Amino acid sequence: MKIRQLTIEGAYEVTPVQHSDSRGTFLEWYRFDALAAAVGHPLDLAQANLSTSARDVVRGIHFADVPPGQAKYVTCVSGSVLDVVVDIRVGSPTFGLWEAVPLDDDARQAVYLSEGLGHAFCALTEGATVAYLCSSTYRPGHEHGIDPLDPELGITWPVGTPLLSTKDAGAPSLSQARAAGLLPEYAACSTYIETRRRMKDTGSSPSAD
Repeated sequence: MKIRQLTIEGAYEVTPVQHSDSRGTFLEWYRFDALAAAVGHPLDLAQANLSTSARDVVRGIHFADVPPGQAKYVTCVSGSVLDVVVDIRVGSPTFGLWEAVPLDDDARQAVYLSEGLGHAFCALTEGATVAYLCSSTYRPGHEHGIDPLDPELGITWPVGTPLLSTKDAGAPSLSQARAAGLLPEYAACSTYIETRRRMKDTGSSPSAD
């Protein structure tokens, strides 16, 4: 597979090699060793999520408190979505910027985003199905959102009228989330991830406290 770092630090695009013949197609959509070599530490697999979305649905922008945060490895197993990574880490050189990667059931690409980054996507087809591998489990009270239609971010969603959940529609803007102290700090995220790198060969995990 080919792993390409995006312009936002901690975000990567993964393109698998597909082997096709008259029977169909085979590919490795996730390799822990290849990803660890690119990222600098293994992805701890704690939870796997699957969502199906109607066309024009926008999910996100979601993120978790760091530590431990929630790194994600995301792919679209059916249909097509536009996956978006948003840098919401206060103090980051790319704070407030976003990057989009198309994911579909043809190229079978995936996106990895590290702890502290915001994640969202919009469904470009009916019944788009997205699978997520997550480094930590869902923790009520430690999961947050930012308005995906926030004009300050200016994300270009390629849909007519975005369909949002009540929770996402009521999420704060980036500025409001920052003022409320909800956003992760770039320095704290970097320290946490560096700790993960140092501990990659020990089999232990950093404290979430």
